[in-house]
Amino acid sequence: MVMKLDIEEGCRTPKHSGCRIPVMVCPPAPKKKPGVNSTKKRVPPKNGYFEHPDLELIFRVVPSQQGKALISSSKF
Repeated sequence: MVMKLDIEEGCRTPKHSGCRIPVMVCPPAPKKKPGVNSTKKRVPPKNGYFEHPDLELIFRVVPSQQGKALISSSKF
């Protein structure tokens, strides 16, 4: 009859504290890195900035009216 009771009851989850999975605590969130100080001004280079003799050859110069037409007619 003892066997019959076990079969009728079915499976049960153990309730004993030794059978329980221990509760884990989440670690704290990582600290934010300090931001770049935007109020601190950058010092210009000691030797000055490099000046290319022919900037027009490096960058394409577009007149203002033609540039607007190119932007508005192009498809993105």
